[in-house]
Amino acid sequence: MSNKESLKIIDVTPKNVNQETLFCIKDIKKPGFESKRKWFMKRYDEGLRLKILKNETDKMIGFIEFVPISKAWRPVEGDNFLFIHCMYVYSKKDRNLGFGKLLIDEAEKVAKQLNMSGVCVMTSDGSWIANRTIFEKHDFIEVDNRGRFELLSKKWDKNANHPKLIDWTEHQKQYQGWHLVYADQCPWHEKSAFDLFNTALDFGIDLKLSKIETVEQAKKAPSGFGVFNLLHNGKLLEDHYISATRFKNILRKELG
Repeated sequence: MSNKESLKIIDVTPKNVNQETLFCIKDIKKPGFESKRKWFMKRYDEGLRLKILKNETDKMIGFIEFVPISKAWRPVEGDNFLFIHCMYVYSKKDRNLGFGKLLIDEAEKVAKQLNMSGVCVMTSDGSWIANRTIFEKHDFIEVDNRGRFELLSKKWDKNANHPKLIDWTEHQKQYQGWHLVYADQCPWHEKSAFDLFNTALDFGIDLKLSKIETVEQAKKAPSGFGVFNLLHNGKLLEDHYISATRFKNILRKELG
C-alpha cells in the first residue's frame, strides 16, 4: 500500500506523452497508442488534460482525463463546467484507499483555477465507464439520466445551471445496415475496429467503419458513451469496446 505523501500526479503533455504513456495503453509501438496520441495532441490545445497518479516507485496507480464540457467527447452540454471523460484506479487492492478522491480533487482544483462553475461526469453500472458511487461520496449529485447512464454534477457557483445529457437516440435511425462509429478517445478502439471488421468479412457482412473526428460529431453520436457505437438498421447493439468473440455472438443472434 502506498503512502499518500509519497504519491505524485503527473500531467501528461505533448512533450512527455511517449515517456509517461497514456495509462490505458503503455506500449508506444502499438497502433492504439499512436492513434490515441494523435487524438490527445489535437485535443490538448482544446483544454483536455490527462493526469496519472504514481507511487514512490513510479508505478502507475490510476488516471483521470477531463476537458471543458464544450469540448467533451460525449453527448453532454452545459456552461462553464469541467467534464471528466474517464477515471480509473487500476488495481482492485488500490481501490477504497482514497486514490480516486485524489484524482477527483485534481479535476476540481483545475476547474477552480479556470474559474469554472463546477465539475460533472457521466457514470453507469455498465462497462467502460465509472460507477457513480465514488462521485456521490464526494458531493456529486445526479442531475440527468438516460438509459444506463447518469450525469452527476458538483458545482460551487450556485447560480450556474447544471449540465444535461443530449438525446442520442434520435441519431440512431440514420445508420441503416451495419455500422461501427468510433473515435480515438480510447486507445483500445483501433484494435476492436480491426477485429470487428475482419469478423464481419468472415460472416459476409458489410460493416461500414466511420471515425468520429470532431467534438461536434461526438456530441451527436448515437450512444451515451459516444465514442464507440455498433449499430444495425438503426438499432444500437453496443455502446462500448467489444471483442471479436462478442461480435460473433451478436452476429449469430442478429442473423438468426
